[in-house]
Amino acid sequence: MAMRAIWKGFLKVNEVVCPVALFTAASTSDRIVFHTVNRETGHPVRRIYVDQETGEPVPKEDQTRGYEIGPDEYVVVEPEEIAAAVPHNDKTLDVTGFIPCQQIDDVYFDRPYYLAPADRHALEAFALLRDGMKAAKVAALAQAILFRRARSVLVRPSDNGLIATTLSFDYEVRSARDAFSDITPTKTKPEMLELAQHILSTKAGKFDPSEFEDRYEAALGEVVKAKLEGRELPRVKAPEGAKVVDLMTALRQSAGVADAAPGTKRARTDAPSTGKAPKKPATKAKTVKRGSPSAPRRRKAG
Repeated sequence: MAMRAIWKGFLKVNEVVCPVALFTAASTSDRIVFHTVNRETGHPVRRIYVDQETGEPVPKEDQTRGYEIGPDEYVVVEPEEIAAAVPHNDKTLDVTGFIPCQQIDDVYFDRPYYLAPADRHALEAFALLRDGMKAAKVAALAQAILFRRARSVLVRPSDNGLIATTLSFDYEVRSARDAFSDITPTKTKPEMLELAQHILSTKAGKFDPSEFEDRYEAALGEVVKAKLEGRELPRVKAPEGAKVVDLMTALRQSAGVADAAPGTKRARTDAPSTGKAPKKPATKAKTVKRGSPSAPRRRKAG
């Protein structure tokens, strides 16, 4: 099934204009979603906005936005006032420059999107821009109004298409110096560095997202499925605390060489269980709708 474009506009480089379509590259719509329900009736619960002081419900037509300037003091801003002040949306990704790919700091990356020709008439111009960036090994920096906000976008060639990644603004990205300020200069001993390099070489791998398992999502699915089937709910045993050992000893053990300190006890990994955990009665699920599916349904990605 073909993906549906979430935005259509133009990719513009000087006088070269190419109609393009934007597609969601990463979506959370397949995740298991829980709704708030009434425990007694099983009915869904809806949210009602109330006045914080009076406690009275506020109808939607009386709700607007306010910017807090002091304790319980707000400047009220109407939607039409905001719309009149923001930049005009001309549906254009306006390229302001090209930068070498190795200069890109991915700490500024926000959300990725796929960028493709909007129609067959745009193929020639699209291929020209894509292949030109590939040959020069550069990415394009563009400005656009996307989803009601002015955004900076990084456009990179990828296979037959382009990837457009929205970028965080400088004021949104916190300084690395604040996070690393307490790290004091340390000189690593040559023997430790050699052992570390050996461990890294034995653990060499490749990036394959298909091998990543969302264990949290899988666990939620098992809980819902067990409740629907009236089975005992799955429980994961809490991990034991890691044993603190000398760094050199840990490196030697990881590298598969003899311990540096004689008499150092290795952590037991095959300790037998001393008892069985008491079983809890199975919990029958309380369903909201008719029917008993055998597994939780997931929403399809749009």
